[in-house]
Parts: sequence; structure tokens; C-alpha cells
Amino acid sequence: MGRESLNGAIPGRSPARIVASVYLALFLREALTRISASRAAWFWLLAEPVFNVGYMLFLYTVVRVHTVGGVDTVIWLMVGMLAFFMFRRTAGQVSASISSNLALFTYRQVKPIDTLLVRGGLEALLMVLVSGVLLAGAALFGHSVVPADPLAVLEAFLGLWLVGMGFGLVASVATELVPELGRIINFVMMPLYIVSGVVLPISAVPQPYRGWLMFNPVAQGLEAARSGFSSNYHPVSELDIAYLYEFALVSIFLGLALHRRFALRLVTQ
Repeated sequence: MGRESLNGAIPGRSPARIVASVYLALFLREALTRISASRAAWFWLLAEPVFNVGYMLFLYTVVRVHTVGGVDTVIWLMVGMLAFFMFRRTAGQVSASISSNLALFTYRQVKPIDTLLVRGGLEALLMVLVSGVLLAGAALFGHSVVPADPLAVLEAFLGLWLVGMGFGLVASVATELVPELGRIINFVMMPLYIVSGVVLPISAVPQPYRGWLMFNPVAQGLEAARSGFSSNYHPVSELDIAYLYEFALVSIFLGLALHRRFALRLVTQ
């Protein structure tokens, strides 16, 4: 009694219960780290989207733009930025998971993929909470924050979360094998912020360049989220939610394949 078997399982506990216990412990550890890692860490979870929305809203106010694509500018900016952060924060947290949890891999029940999946799930939960707080704040200022099609909005955010998971899975392996790639990935995130239509409408881009930009799955997700949030929004004709999910599934499959191929190397870095 109390001894582990040769395969790492504890007698009297099923593999499913062991996995559930590991994931719960990892989730609580990650949650405490994210919220209490530094003074007012919870504040910075809200500060980034609030600052970005406020900054861009100020610029749009200066040039007297009150609607974008038939939607209130505040809601257009807020939905777009929250959707982008769903992707970016998930991708960033997942890609950095291995280097942040190396000490845990001495336990045979904990695999690198476990920490990535838990981090991704935690980030989705945090983004839902942040989105709720920001939209509630917008409602207090008289803006309509009730989605016209809640399921379409949920579908768009879920697709962006899956793309973030896929990106993070691939990047987590790539940056462990070639650390210099981490700098390149961080460098790419800024232009991605622009070309995804976060602050400038994709519809304003002429053809054929607009069609090229819509190969970006993040741009697809943002257009889908805004379209679902307001029935007055005029999405670009290239919007294809199926492409968003196809890209997500391919990237997740590739990431899982890389983790399986380099499993031993990832825990012995």
C-alpha cells in the first residue's frame, strides 16, 4: 500500500482518477501563479485590454468616428480586442508552459502536454471573466453589450482559443528545440495585431490584398465575433468560419505530433 506500480499508477486508483487529480493540482497551481505571482497581478489581467481599447477609442474619437462597419466604435474595438487577446494570451501562455514547469516533470504522472492543456484551459476561463467585466463596464456607460447571436460569438471565440492552443503547442516545441525562435514569434505578434483587423477594419483593405489577409485565421475569428455580436455589422465576403476551425485542428494535430516525437527531449532540456 502507498507504493507506485511500475507504470506510475497508485494501487487502488484508476488511471482516470490519477489524471483528474494531476489536472486539478496543475490548474490550482497555475491559477494561483497567474493571480498572485506579483503585486496586483489580477489588475494587469484587466489593464492590458482596457488600455488598448481606451487608447484606440481616443484616436477614433479625435477623428470623429462613431461607428465602424455599422457598429458602435466602442463595441467594435472591444469585441475585436477581446477576441484577439483570446488567441494571443492562450498562445503565449501555452508556448511558455514547458520552460515554466520543468521541475514538475520529475513526477512521472506529469507530462509536458498536461501543463500546456491546463494553461490553455485556465487562460480561456480568465479571458471569459475579463470579457464579462469589460462588457459590464461598457453597459454602465450606455452601450448595448447583448450579442445578436450569442452562439456565433461563442463559436468565434472558441475557434480563436483553439487556434491559440494549436499555435502554442507548435511554438512550445519549436522554442525548446531552437530558443531563438521565441524572439521571432514575439516579433511577429505586433504586425499580427494590425493585419488581423483589431484596430483597422479589414473591409477597408482593397482587393486582392484583403483576400490575402483573410488567410490569417485570427482575422477570420475577429470578423466572425463582430458579425455575431451585432446584426448591423457588415463582415467581409471572405469570412469563412469553417476555415478557422480547419486551421485550428491542423495546428493542434501538428503540435500534438511534435510533442509525441520530441517527448523525451522536452523533459531533458
